[in-house]
Order: sequence, then C-alpha cells, then structure tokens
Amino acid sequence: MSDRLTNRNKMPKKRKYISQKNDSKLQEIGRLILRYMNQNSTRVYNYKQIGDGIGYKNPRQRELVVQSLHKLQAAERIKETEKGKYIINLDIKGTLTGTIDFNQSGNAYVSVEGMENDIFIHSKNVKDALQGDKVLIVTYTYKGKKTEGSVLEVLERNRTEFVGTLQLVPHKDFGFVVCDKKSINTDIFIPKGKFGGAQGGDKVIVKMTEWRPGDKNPEGEIIQVLGAPGEHETEIHSILAEYGLPYEFPEEVERDADKIDRSINDEEVAKRWDMRGITTFTIDPKDAKDFDDALSVRKLDNGNWEVGVHIADVSHYVVPGTMLDDEAYQRATSVYLVDRVVPMLPEVLSNDVCSLRPHEDKFTFSAVFELDDNAKIHKQWFGRTVIHSDRRFTYEEAQERIEGKDGDFKEEILILDRLAKIMRQKRIKDGAITFDRSEVRFNLDENNEPIGVYFKISKDSNHLIEEFMLLANKKVSEFVSLNKRGEISQNTFIYRVHDDPDPAKLESLREFVSTFGYKMDLANTKKVAESLNKLLQDVKGKGEENMIETLAMRSMSKAVYSTEPIGHYGLGFDYYSHFTSPIRRYPDLIAHRLLQHYLDGGKSPNKAELEDKAKHCSSMERLAADAERDSIKYMQVKFMEKHLGETFTGVISGVAEFGFWVEIPENGAEGLIKLRDLMDDSYTYDAKTHAVYGNRHGKRYQLGDQVRIQVVKANLTQKQLDFKIVD
Repeated sequence: MSDRLTNRNKMPKKRKYISQKNDSKLQEIGRLILRYMNQNSTRVYNYKQIGDGIGYKNPRQRELVVQSLHKLQAAERIKETEKGKYIINLDIKGTLTGTIDFNQSGNAYVSVEGMENDIFIHSKNVKDALQGDKVLIVTYTYKGKKTEGSVLEVLERNRTEFVGTLQLVPHKDFGFVVCDKKSINTDIFIPKGKFGGAQGGDKVIVKMTEWRPGDKNPEGEIIQVLGAPGEHETEIHSILAEYGLPYEFPEEVERDADKIDRSINDEEVAKRWDMRGITTFTIDPKDAKDFDDALSVRKLDNGNWEVGVHIADVSHYVVPGTMLDDEAYQRATSVYLVDRVVPMLPEVLSNDVCSLRPHEDKFTFSAVFELDDNAKIHKQWFGRTVIHSDRRFTYEEAQERIEGKDGDFKEEILILDRLAKIMRQKRIKDGAITFDRSEVRFNLDENNEPIGVYFKISKDSNHLIEEFMLLANKKVSEFVSLNKRGEISQNTFIYRVHDDPDPAKLESLREFVSTFGYKMDLANTKKVAESLNKLLQDVKGKGEENMIETLAMRSMSKAVYSTEPIGHYGLGFDYYSHFTSPIRRYPDLIAHRLLQHYLDGGKSPNKAELEDKAKHCSSMERLAADAERDSIKYMQVKFMEKHLGETFTGVISGVAEFGFWVEIPENGAEGLIKLRDLMDDSYTYDAKTHAVYGNRHGKRYQLGDQVRIQVVKANLTQKQLDFKIVD
C-alpha cells in the first residue's frame, strides 16, 4: 500500500498552461461535450446545440463551450465538418465508445455495439475506468498484432458503490477499502472522518465520491458497515450489496401491501370464470412458499380433456403508478440465494394473497385448453378466473403417483403426465434442445451451516409442470402476436427471446467434437438442433460428457426480454413469452396487463417504452443470476473448508491463460489450479483445444480431463477454492 501513499502525497507537477483553473474548467466542459456528442457519434452539432445539450446556455458559458471545442479540435478529438459545425472524430484517431469488462489479470475488453469482436485494453491503458463503465477509447495496432485500445475517458460510471474490506494504514488517520471483486481494479482511499463508524477489517459498502486527475486511487466514504468478513450474514448481505440488490422493502411499500383488500368478493367473482368446482392442484418444490401456478383437469362430454393453467393474478393487486408497483419494477425479479429468497413482492403478497395455497379461493389469470388424447389442441381460452386448489403436491409426491404409488389425485396426475410426455416428444422433434443439467443444492443446519450437498434432478413430475407452463407461455404469445388468420398483428408485446447460436462458435464446437468421433450437421437451424440433441445424448456417461456439454452451452446465445419476436431458439418456438410466474418475474406481470388490455380491445402501447422495460428486466435478471451463483460459490467454499488437505478426483471444467478450474463431481465445488504452481514444467495455454501443455515434457491438461487434486485453500471473502494437482 506504500506506493499508493507515495502517489497520493506527491506534489502536483506545474502545468504548462497560463491559468490552471481555466484549463481545468475547459477540460471538464470538454468531457461534458464528448459525453453528449457520443450519444450519437455520427451526428453533426453546432456550438449552440452542444451548449444546450450540456446545460451551458448563457453568453459567458457559450464562450467557454467555443474555447473547449477549439481545444478538442486541436487534440483531434472532434473535427469541423464546415464552419461552426462539429462531429466526433471517428477516423483520424479511431475513437470508439463501449462498455469495459475487466478480467482477473487486470486487463480488460471493451464491447462496442455493432462490432463483432471486443477491443483488448492492457491494464496499463485502462486509466480510471472501472468494471462496466461506458468509456471512450482510441484504437491502434500494436506491432502488427490484433487491434488494441486505450481508454481516453470514462463517459459514464456503471456504479459508484462497492463492497470491500477496510484496511487502516498504521500510524495514519486514513485507510483504503480493498474491494471484494477482482474486476474492481483499484482500492478506494478513505480520508479521516469518512469511516462511517467502521473499524479496520470490517466488511463495508463504500461510495466513490471523486477521482481527481493524476491520483492513483479514487476517494470515497463508507456508507454502511456490513460486519466481520467470513460471517454468514455479512457475506450474504455483501453479495446482495455487490449487485445492488435490496434485502428489505421500504416501510411505505410494506404498508401499501398490508392495506390490500384480500377478500374474494362476489362483485369481482362475477367478472370471472368461476372454476372453483374443478379438480385443481399445485406441484412445487418441497421448500416453496409462493405457489404462482396451478393445474386443473376434467374430462369433457366429448371425451377430450380440459386442462387449465392457472397463474396468480398479481395484476389484480399490483396496480401501475403505485409505490408497490414501482418497487416491483425496480427489483424486476426475485433472487434465490442458497439460504433465502429476496422476493420481488412483499411477503404478504408473494406468500399469502397471491400464493395459490390449498383450500383457499384465489383470483387467477388462466390459459384453458381442450386437448384430445394425442395432446392436440382443439380450443383455447384466456382470461381471468377464480379457483380453489384441492391439494398442494411436492414434486416428490407427484413423482410417486407417476411411478405407481397409490394416492389422491393419482388418475389426474397420470393423465397430465401422459399428455405432457406427448407434448415434450413433439417439442424435441420440432427443434427444441434438451439441456438437462442438474443444479447443486445444500442441506443447511439451523445456523445456515452446510452439512450436505445434493443435486436437483428433473424427473417426470418436473417435466409435467414444465410442459404445461411452456404451452401457456407459447399460446399466450401467439394469441397476442397473430390474428385469427395466423398473420402477424401489430400488437406490441414483451417476449422471451433466444437468438440463434453464433455460427463461429458452432463451427469451433463441430471441429472440436470431431476429434472424439462425433459429427454435427450445421446445414440449417433444424439440423443444428437435431445434431446438438444427438450429441448431448451420445456423450451421456462418457468421460468427455462434462466438457462437451459445457462447450455446447457456451455456443448458445443468452435469452433476454424484448419487444421484437425473433423467436426462442432453445425451445424451437417462433413466439414465446413469460406469463406463468408474475409473483417472481416482472415481465410476466407486464404480459398479464398487456393480454388483458388486448382482450378488452385496447390499442398497442408505446413500443419504445416497453423495450426500455424489457432491457431493465433483462439487466436485473443477469444481476440476480450472478448473485445466486456467488451465493452458491460462497456456500461451496464454506462446505469445503472442512475438507482442507483432503484429496478428490475432479474434472477440468474451464481453462484460461493463467490456470484451469477443476470441479468435484460429488459436490459441484470448483477450484483453481494456477499454472505458476505447476512446478514440473512450464505450461502454455492453447485456446483452440481448451488445454494447457508442458513445453518440455508435453503433458496436457484439457477441458474434461479427470485429475486428482488436493484442497489447499478456501477463501470465503473471495469465494474461491485453490487446488493443487496430486500425482
């Protein structure tokens, strides 16, 4: 830390400009100008438009804008297209705007919209950029190699609050917060009086207040003390804080939720299809508290089956424009950590009012289908209903009925299971891809200590629910998007979309699996899906199963929310929306509102506003998924603390230029083996074969290989395990 102190205490060098104050002012205005012009980097602006755009409107301010424009032009940051008109200079200096993403080594990549490849930024050229910032970079070719870049300026901070540990400087009245995430590539200087009651060694939330030009470290203040590092509550709250996810509701939101009328009144029932007399039940995980979907089934006089997919009618209770709705939108999703759920809605709604609990009348939004014995749809209906759940099943209880054990509602479950299997078989035949990876779960004691690990594996009862939820999601989406003649309507809707895989990644996968004797046909979308399904089936139980399944998943695009119905590649659907989980996903709540709006004859709403909401929901979903992964990593490290020094057989699950990761199959724990710790040889990374190889002896460690490892370190704060190879 001494070099940081030295840097901060150095006297600033004397500037060459006559007025340092005026020059600093012009630099600040220049930053505002570049930030404004980069919002549309192909547009030409005059000085008045620029002045208005940055809020410099009076004559004295506009004079400063003109001076700053001259400085930017002299520095070739902008160019004058004609007298008094300026544009961002994209030619001479190769400037680009994008989002920066750091890796563990301190180097970074900048993704630029519209560009296929990211721009590499060496750690010495990242300037004062932090993870996720919007930056202006200049690009160049270094020694004839690939294009690289340097950060010229941070245009927009991704965030200003971080989680870290306060380290005090001995015999000084200041300290530094060392951030938990390695992607935050600097420590934050905390001056006297800005400790917020924190003691040295505390885990804290720090707010970055400024980063002066020339300073090595930004300055900040501690705004919250989380507790001692390594303690369970401290680490879980740290994960939520790291991703900006709240773990409490504002009091006024809780009060609003408590005031909700939860009565099932006759006036509202009269507006709905009353389905309370039809056999209805829920099937959920054994530890579930919010039941947002139920199934009903009955045989019709014509011999067909009427199956109702009933979803909690959250839109009846959560109204646009209320604090309750605003809070739900900001959260956008419930977050499922290893020991708790951070819900999108207050508990009175998620676990009580909206939850389809057994033996209670509930308001629902339903998709009702008439199916024959071959699962062919003859009729469909969408609208608001009222139901009464007769039974709450766990997946295990429903599975027992499917596997032959007698019990209540066995016949109904077997009917739904048979129909679901027909639908699943048809869906796969039509191009759906069947990734069926198990999920790690923990058995926790009363103190949230992990005492065991198990894997959640999908069985027929899981597939039963999945197929009917997929059916409802698909048919709601088609109903809104297509008219009665099957033509595309003009109705704006929120879709769950999954783009086609990257052709280059598929080709790399094809080449790689061919070395194991597997073939892939990439001729068209359907052939790719068939090939992937066959590949995933063929590798089952083989030594290369984990490796090939991992690479196949990496070749896929990420599913997001959008107003553009580009289809869902993984499911093989042209139209698909999320409709079935409005208690825990805001896009489903949007879909409910829009469906009712169209059922009432409403016109299409503003597409741009809905697209902004879709992007927000996608962003929050990614944050929640990252937080969930971090909580699993934390619990795995906590579990493996008890196994320090023990040896296991693992599988290489990832390879990078600095080392490789090994996963222990029986508990899912993953640890890093650094190349610098391999003392038998000097190793080189081969990206094409996902391997490292010894330069002298030729020994290889490749993705999917089995290796014997020893657990040497468990770092709870970094949520990281370190392994070493055991011969």
